[in-house]
Amino acid sequence: MKFHRVYVELSNICGLKCSFCPQSALKPQIMPLDFFASLLIQLQPYTKEIAYHMGGDPLSLSNLEAYLTTTKRYGLQGLLTTSGYYLGKHSHETLLHPALKQINISLNSYNKNDMPLSFEEYMRPILELCRAKNETRKELFINLRVWNFDEKQSEKAFNSMLFAYLSQAFGVTLDADVIERERPRSLRLAEKILVHFDRYFEWPSLASTNESEGTCLGLKSHFGILSSGIVVPCCLDKEGVIPLGNLHVNSLETILHAPKAQAILQGFQEGRCTETLCRKCTYKHRFQKDEP
Repeated sequence: MKFHRVYVELSNICGLKCSFCPQSALKPQIMPLDFFASLLIQLQPYTKEIAYHMGGDPLSLSNLEAYLTTTKRYGLQGLLTTSGYYLGKHSHETLLHPALKQINISLNSYNKNDMPLSFEEYMRPILELCRAKNETRKELFINLRVWNFDEKQSEKAFNSMLFAYLSQAFGVTLDADVIERERPRSLRLAEKILVHFDRYFEWPSLASTNESEGTCLGLKSHFGILSSGIVVPCCLDKEGVIPLGNLHVNSLETILHAPKAQAILQGFQEGRCTETLCRKCTYKHRFQKDEP
């Protein structure tokens, strides 16, 4: 049993209240560093790559560098996904740590919060990081995410401002009308620095009125571990609605081979959802034809 990636939530603390992201009902929590190290030992047979988030922002941790150094020690690669809000609180030495393979920055977070930062103040450390990356770690990928497209073009004004800013900063042409019409997957800004596009998605919820069968990449390409130690089948289950087990109690091997996890996986292979949250999730429809 091998996985492309495992989502390990270092902290469920985000610090923002994006209007497109439901607020967590869980108590704020940070995964202890020693427990994180014990997880990496268990993860070694299953994956080479971990992503440090589910619901929280890993950059909210003041000692993030210690987690990155631990990742490197156990031979794994890491992916950082952040709103960018905490970027200025960390040194470039930390953010460009050799443990990291990729950094994803969700630029549309700025437009959906009451941040105490101007747009220029928000973007400045992002551009500084991009410059530093190309000076010291050319092999590192940085994805600047703009995942806010919808049929109403509700974010067109913000995107036009953002694309004009990025065009000037990187000496490229990002035409908002062309991007909206052609919907490219991504566009190159500089060497291994991309602006990545996608549409809004609905976080799965038991309160949703949607209900359908289907398949998912959960427990096939990935699974998640919350900061509490609870294992979940999907990177979108940030509230732990489908707990497969707790790593403070059982081993990862035991949890992944237990009847509940195996039933979910078998159901997906047959196009069935054995869990209510999965039936109510609309994100799975992206996998019906072509799996990424």
